Amino acid sequence: MIKSQFPENKRFFYEKHVNFSCRTSLEYQISPGIRCKFDLIKHNLISLGIKARNVLDLGCSGNSILFNLNGVNHKSFLDIALIPLKQYIRKSNLNNTRENVFNFYHPICAAITHVPYRKKVFDVVFALDILEHVENDVLAIKEIHGIMKLGGILIITVPHSMKFYSNQDKIIGHYRRYETRDLILIFSEMGFQILKIFGVYGRLMAISRIQSSHSKKVEESILKLRDLYSNNKLFQHFWDVIAKIFSKIMKWDVNCTPFRKMRNIGLILVKKY
Repeated sequence: MIKSQFPENKRFFYEKHVNFSCRTSLEYQISPGIRCKFDLIKHNLISLGIKARNVLDLGCSGNSILFNLNGVNHKSFLDIALIPLKQYIRKSNLNNTRENVFNFYHPICAAITHVPYRKKVFDVVFALDILEHVENDVLAIKEIHGIMKLGGILIITVPHSMKFYSNQDKIIGHYRRYETRDLILIFSEMGFQILKIFGVYGRLMAISRIQSSHSKKVEESILKLRDLYSNNKLFQHFWDVIAKIFSKIMKWDVNCTPFRKMRNIGLILVKKY
């Protein structure tokens, strides 16, 4: 495991990291990578016949996958950073009356190692690209196990293989990358059965190593892109086409990349006991 190089107060670390704290529900439209990841997850959930009802998104940031799932009755969101959670507390018009979406979306600011929920509450839990940010990931998995119903479904994504660990991992707060065999062992010992393992990002994500050498410029560019997309309709239509094309390229890359060379992987698990 990589020794901690990050501030003890993780909340402020991620709130200052604009690539995390400034994400919104538009991220699916803006980011080919997010679109690729969410589409692959949804495809695998559908292929397994899994339906989400009472759902929790751990480490949701401001761009939860729950925005892109249908048929969810109860949506809960948890993140260690407070700023992105404000995305889930906003006003909307419903049947010509003002109603607080907070009644339907349930955001909580807390650490994944101390989740403030009752035991055996959720039938589906997402933990997408979150475990690698937690120093004590075993404790986090125990917490997740405790709040899930028996037979509940857990979906995780993680960066794959320590041989790919780079400066980019350090910049964004990764303690580690995961080997598939280690994940299988950890979750099996915790009472989970693996239903499916799949690739999320292939060899194209090696570009992140280049981005890490210009991290500030990359973050500034992301902020400008979000602002331009939100305020310029013409650019929005243009970027929609670009994002869809690059997302398809990334999915093609996943299909063509040998599993041992995957940069990120996903697992779908069921709580057996």
